[in-house]
Amino acid sequence: MAETSMEVRDRLERLERMTDRVATGISIEKWGGDKWGQKWGEKWETENILSLDETDYPVFSLAKNKARFLRMISWYKGKQEWLEVAPLSAVNKLFKQQTKELEAIRANKLDYEMELEMDTLTPSQKAYRRDELKMCEVHERMAVSLIARMQIKIKSGRR
Repeated sequence: MAETSMEVRDRLERLERMTDRVATGISIEKWGGDKWGQKWGEKWETENILSLDETDYPVFSLAKNKARFLRMISWYKGKQEWLEVAPLSAVNKLFKQQTKELEAIRANKLDYEMELEMDTLTPSQKAYRRDELKMCEVHERMAVSLIARMQIKIKSGRR
């Protein structure tokens, strides 16, 4: 089922509003009792996460989260390179997938924030939730960046 141009336009407008709100909704230092808040906080607004050196990446308490983070970085780098040569139909398809995924990321982020605010977790559970919250924040930031790039490609391709 193909979307009409009006539906695509509406979706683009909603995403632009979401993209504008994302910068104000990120709360990295709120849970940053670790190196994340100290080391990452200053770089968050000024640098592209994908262009950071590996020494500037956030510190996770579990090795598997570091591996997940590196896979995520690699995937987004690949998609940004692919976006330069991708056909418009494939960009539209990825755009739809990423907008749905962004909603899920934000829902997960809210869940982790609420769990941390409840203060009923053990120290190990708190560490795990903080790691997951970091991952959600980075994932959200990279997804919004990719969606914004796709919006530009879609708009320029339809003219």
